[in-house]
Amino acid sequence: MLKKIPALLLALMIGVVGVFAQNAQTRNLTSGQKYKIKGVVVAQDDTGFTVRDAVGVDTKVMLGSGASIKTKGGFFGGGNTIPANNIVRGLNLEVEGRGDNSGGLTAEKVRFGKDDLAVARSIESRVAPAEDRLTQAEQNAQRVSGQIDELMAISNAARGGAKAAQDTADAAIAGVNATNQRISAVDEYVVQTNQTVNFKVGSAVLSPEGKQNLDNLAQTALTMKGYLIEVTGFASSDGDAKKNKELSRRRAQAVLDYLIETHNIPLRRIGVSYGFGEAQAIADNATREGREQNRRVEVKLTVSKGLNQNVEVRKDENPQ
Repeated sequence: MLKKIPALLLALMIGVVGVFAQNAQTRNLTSGQKYKIKGVVVAQDDTGFTVRDAVGVDTKVMLGSGASIKTKGGFFGGGNTIPANNIVRGLNLEVEGRGDNSGGLTAEKVRFGKDDLAVARSIESRVAPAEDRLTQAEQNAQRVSGQIDELMAISNAARGGAKAAQDTADAAIAGVNATNQRISAVDEYVVQTNQTVNFKVGSAVLSPEGKQNLDNLAQTALTMKGYLIEVTGFASSDGDAKKNKELSRRRAQAVLDYLIETHNIPLRRIGVSYGFGEAQAIADNATREGREQNRRVEVKLTVSKGLNQNVEVRKDENPQ
């Protein structure tokens, strides 16, 4: 009887799967040639699944029309026919088929043990909820460390045998380390992209060009996990300094209103908003061109490194 798996340990299993999915060699099969692949399912998508063999090479698999999917037969012959949706991450299986035009395998026959199926179902039923909760890793970070042993035990039971158990334990430890690194970086935010929105003299009204810049930033933000938007307003030295500080605040607020009301940016995603007035000029206020550049709002899209591991830091997309 397998132990029940705490949800956070299954979040660690996600880390293992994440490590499996990175830096692996992908096999390029010859179209029409027959192949037999043994390994574990490490990824799924709408087109099929990926199998990693004992030497760490991935094969992309698509189920052919009429593919036979069964559990392995016992002493007296064939096993039970199993629906395709039971092929989940962590399932050890054998696949037979032919290479297709994309370099992958079109499966004609899929076989796996009943025990392997039971273990994979148990893990998958908990992995998806754990993935959803991973974005709350800030609150759960302290609960993760020191919980490797139970994950190793369930991995050993799933794989079976001394060598397989050792291999899985090594992978589990690597997954834990990767997950801990992600959790440590959850509160570490970096600037993913900048936008500068300029204003007319004495105005806090967004121009069509300014709205377009904000549209671009919002579209980028909504594709990210764990993002925060920082908005800071500024003014040129025209007029009274106290009034310019209030004007810079109103300019920043105009940007916030547009992002929230037009693009439904959640309030929890608004990090910092402030009006600096004439302070922090980026150009010479003694010239008309310089004052035009200083009448601005700077908008920074920052993202959590822990939730976005491949962050591309971009420069200001509309420098003045």
